[in-house]
Amino acid sequence: MDTVPSMTDSAVTDSAVATSKRNADVVRRYLRVFETRRVADLAELVAEDVLVHGAGRHVQGRHYPEQSVLTPGLSHCRVQVDDLFAADDRVTVAFTLTYTHDRTGRDLTMTGVKTYRLRDGRIVEFWGETDLHGLLRQAGLVPEQIPPF
Repeated sequence: MDTVPSMTDSAVTDSAVATSKRNADVVRRYLRVFETRRVADLAELVAEDVLVHGAGRHVQGRHYPEQSVLTPGLSHCRVQVDDLFAADDRVTVAFTLTYTHDRTGRDLTMTGVKTYRLRDGRIVEFWGETDLHGLLRQAGLVPEQIPPF
């Protein structure tokens, strides 16, 4: 027996799409803070007790993203969103950050992928990995060639 979508099904779908779009906008605004360096803007985008997973650690508190925005020695950050997918309360984004290295004036790039979970218009949890090793290599802080293991 075929089922015909009801108005309720359509309303639920429209609501889910609207929520996904709102959540994607919050994540885009969050990433924009890395360019503007307006840490105060994080208060409306990130929950005070946000849970952050990455690089083998799990930490809690908005001060962790705040510290990331103000990375010493790296200024003038540009954020490029390479891909973004939003569904329900999750937004996954692949991105490239390009910083100016204060000591040398050179551009350094770092790629990453993060998944954000949102509730009530704020980021409450996220998971991610970035190519920090590549950034350190570009800055001359680790060898160009990685020794074999």
